[in-house]
Amino acid sequence: MQTRVCRLYGEHDIRIETDTVGTPGEGEVLVAIGAGGICGSDLHYYHEGGFGPIRVKEPIILGHEIAGTVEAVGPGVTAVKAGDRVALNPSRPCGHCKYCREGMFNHCLEMRFYGSALRFPHEQGAFRDRIVAQAFQCEPIGEGTSIAEAACSEPLSVCVHAANRAGELQGKRVLVTGAGPIGALCAAVARQRGATEIVVTDLQGAALAVATEMGATRTVNVSTSADVMEAYAADKGYFDVVFECSAAPAALRTAIASVRPQGIIVQVGVTGDLPVPINVLVGKEIEFKGTHRFHSEFGEAVQLIDTGAIDVKPIITATYPLERALEAFDAAGDRTRSVKVHLAFA
Repeated sequence: MQTRVCRLYGEHDIRIETDTVGTPGEGEVLVAIGAGGICGSDLHYYHEGGFGPIRVKEPIILGHEIAGTVEAVGPGVTAVKAGDRVALNPSRPCGHCKYCREGMFNHCLEMRFYGSALRFPHEQGAFRDRIVAQAFQCEPIGEGTSIAEAACSEPLSVCVHAANRAGELQGKRVLVTGAGPIGALCAAVARQRGATEIVVTDLQGAALAVATEMGATRTVNVSTSADVMEAYAADKGYFDVVFECSAAPAALRTAIASVRPQGIIVQVGVTGDLPVPINVLVGKEIEFKGTHRFHSEFGEAVQLIDTGAIDVKPIITATYPLERALEAFDAAGDRTRSVKVHLAFA
């Protein structure tokens, strides 16, 4: 069987090609992909050939935020059947390394993750019409959930895991720096978990408008109203929890200044080295935490979407057919008009 694939050869060199897809074997399923979201990592590969030490060294099929319909199942598969609509978990830990044995599956030493150039040969991604996947990757969705909404399960999983790293959010005052897809979804998770105030900052008004729809109680455009944040830094800070989603030096400084003593900063955004004022971290007894991907949170994210507890539709600002992938990637990189851009498959 033939399938179209979205393959990156180098910076700004995406080609829609034809590949062969096999039949599902033991424990496997054949999924017809319906929608796929373009992630920040996909954009780094497209615009810069990678990020940090991770570089594209061979042609790679991009994409890991995907959902679709099961077309066939292999021997031994009972959890899903042909016709089921599913969100597809792109994460496949080995299950036997030391971190998997400790239940830290997101730190698996042999992790296989769709569309990742971390390893060589690269792990090929899921921007294709059809893919053979492991049955355990499939999370069924209800009839009331669209395939496009289900494709948002992966980024929402990242935010659910980040919220778990932050701890209790009920009644807390939360700051989110950066209103891209992850920032907007962090605001949504904070609202769903009972935060009383959710302030979101960004440089783009369009992104902040989406953040309001996703649960922000106040937005601050720091390109025009940076002085607003100064009030939050008074008396050693205001916020109980900060989700730093931009990885910009100025945003991290704002986070550290605005969080109150013994508050928590969860660093969600990824970049290279950043200067950190250690003296302030020490003096205010700030808990500065990293967060990395997800594991069990994928199923929780699917349920949050499927039950309507979190409405992800506002973050989907554009959808392009696969054959217009170049336009889609260019749109996704333009933050003046885009939050989350999707590819639609046949």
